[in-house]
Amino acid sequence: MDTEKCWVPPAGSWASSAGRRRNMQAIRSRDTKPERLIRRLVHAQGLRYRVGAKPLPDLHRTADMVFRPAKVAVFIDGCYWHGCPEHYVPPKTNSGYWSDKVAGNMARDRDTNQHLVDAGWTVLRFWEHESPERCADQIILTVSSIRRSRDAS
Repeated sequence: MDTEKCWVPPAGSWASSAGRRRNMQAIRSRDTKPERLIRRLVHAQGLRYRVGAKPLPDLHRTADMVFRPAKVAVFIDGCYWHGCPEHYVPPKTNSGYWSDKVAGNMARDRDTNQHLVDAGWTVLRFWEHESPERCADQIILTVSSIRRSRDAS
């Protein structure tokens, strides 16, 4: 008996098949390869940070890397999930759901940026396809610069 034909999605599930559900469940929301590469490079330069932490206690959103004393929040955004202008390809199946989902993610990203900036944080966002070395260099430069200016005061 073919399990794909008799598969019934759990209540409230948007999955169109058991295979699609397994595929979607396997997608990481943190500790992705680009995140790990960038973290390794930043850590090797002596910078310490929190992983998957809330920059603001009342904001129910987490950053990929948080430098609390310097007030720097780093996000490494997936091209598909965050609507990369270079690589985002609209889905062919269930396009209404997924297009709305990505648009919602993009709106939430803008809202998160605004909340953090209003609270005095520096927000750094990178796409998963960007060079890990370039991203790490930008993070190191930004955090070091903020620390130097704070120490000089």
